[in-house]
Amino acid sequence: MDKIKAVIFDLDNTILDRMNTFRNFAASFVSFYFEQHDLNDSFIKRIIELDQDGYKDKNELFSELLEELPWGVKPQVAELLEYYSINYVSSAILMEQAREVVQSIRKTYKTGLITNGKTAIQYGKIDRLGIRNDFDFIIVSEEAGVKKPNPKIFEMACMKLELSPDQCVYIGDHPVNDIEGAAKAGMETIWIQVNQPWKAEVTVSPRHVIKKLNELLEILKCNGGTK
Repeated sequence: MDKIKAVIFDLDNTILDRMNTFRNFAASFVSFYFEQHDLNDSFIKRIIELDQDGYKDKNELFSELLEELPWGVKPQVAELLEYYSINYVSSAILMEQAREVVQSIRKTYKTGLITNGKTAIQYGKIDRLGIRNDFDFIIVSEEAGVKKPNPKIFEMACMKLELSPDQCVYIGDHPVNDIEGAAKAGMETIWIQVNQPWKAEVTVSPRHVIKKLNELLEILKCNGGTK
């Protein structure tokens, strides 16, 4: 990794603690719509299960919740989506030491962020966390018109940085969207193990595997990158 000049991150479950962010949202959702129901804890658990770590389409998620939960008066899906757009963003929590790690890396390397998702939601979380200015660029799939694992979204990052892919390392939690996608674009990769298991069909291997972001500081400290 001696050639590395830029460190690029995924957002959810890499910089943002997506698991606890969504758990907070689910708790506020249940409290708002069901008040002090005896089964509140089981409702929260079920919402988290159905969400599939963020990979469930939200229209589908809320349609399923309308069928499963014991509503007094059922709201429309549109109302639930609006509640989500406001309250999910406000529930955003950083991964442990995420900002400190990024700011430390930024002293030596260029930094970037590539995330799949809706533009308003992803930028809403980024601004809630106060991290927009910690990156030289941010790419959100909806506004980019392409999403991970398509190599084109990683190539866009290289163009913004004016670097070749082999001068960039990408850190993310999803074996296909993050690791395989970035590797096929020619980047080095680091897999952060959170909730997504490694998939047997993935044909590439990350250069490093970490469980905490602060492990990056040890990995990158001897690379001599220059911003």
